[in-house]
Amino acid sequence: MTDTRVPVTVLTGFLGSGKTTLLNRILTEQHGMRIAVIENEFGEIGIDDALVLDAEEEIFEMNNGCICCTVRGDLIRILGALMRRRDRFDRILVETTGLADPAPVAQTFFVDDEIREQLRLDAIVTLVDAKHILTHLDEVKPDGVENEAVEQVAFADRLVLNKTDLVTDADLVAIEARLREINALAEIVPAQYGKVDLERILDVGAFDLSRVLETDPQFLTDTEHQHDVTVTSVGIATPGEVDVDKLNTWLGELLATKGVDIFRSKGILALAGDANQYVFQGVHMLFDGDEGRPWRDDEPRTNRLVFIGRNLDRAELEAGFTACLTGAPA
Repeated sequence: MTDTRVPVTVLTGFLGSGKTTLLNRILTEQHGMRIAVIENEFGEIGIDDALVLDAEEEIFEMNNGCICCTVRGDLIRILGALMRRRDRFDRILVETTGLADPAPVAQTFFVDDEIREQLRLDAIVTLVDAKHILTHLDEVKPDGVENEAVEQVAFADRLVLNKTDLVTDADLVAIEARLREINALAEIVPAQYGKVDLERILDVGAFDLSRVLETDPQFLTDTEHQHDVTVTSVGIATPGEVDVDKLNTWLGELLATKGVDIFRSKGILALAGDANQYVFQGVHMLFDGDEGRPWRDDEPRTNRLVFIGRNLDRAELEAGFTACLTGAPA
């Protein structure tokens, strides 16, 4: 069944990573796409006012057919206003400049039923400054202060590695390895001057785990051999049938107690007595799951889960999930 909901891309990235350059390109180039852009400025210099035909309006008409909204109130209200102009665009891009992580925006698509019916979160795209990213990732913060650059990398479905012309090939290898330590699943897209094929970051279905697994069945398996850094990816792959009651109890307790530190969670499970896969995703404490495609006759019913977050205990997560399998001790 075709999903007719409007795809929404969340764009994030540390200061100086090139978000404004990319946004100006989206808003001015004749790329043939009809894109509504929601920009959250937080005091930064925003899109050039010359692009805006009527700077007094909440929703701006752009000179290439795009629309730009400055977030002055609640994101849901802005999205609702956009949907009343549904005939003018095909996709939405939300920039989260100034936010430590894109979670508040991503969570909007979990908690509001009307939004879920009309819009789908397509991907979280993080721009990375190749020249300075290692410095940002290694920056020591005071106790209680989070490293925003690390969080933005951890949340990403796509990592646009910008300014690759400013570093050596050896530097690029080291940078990509470090990014994969934090987030083993995100696709890395190299770029210079914010020039990236928009089809690689817009309407890619990267947040739709069912869609991703259809094109890359091993998507959730390449998560081993992580180094010991504060933010990591922990992958679990184990055969067996999952007891739904045990799963609900475990996940409920896990997200209630550790959800602040679990940036992203996703997985595909074999529920006892269910012929179809169960596909789930989570952002912090919010969790969303649905029935996926049927398990094939020649396909092992292997449960695959990935957690991306801070101070994750691999052994504890593996033991907790194993206890959810049928036949496991109560």
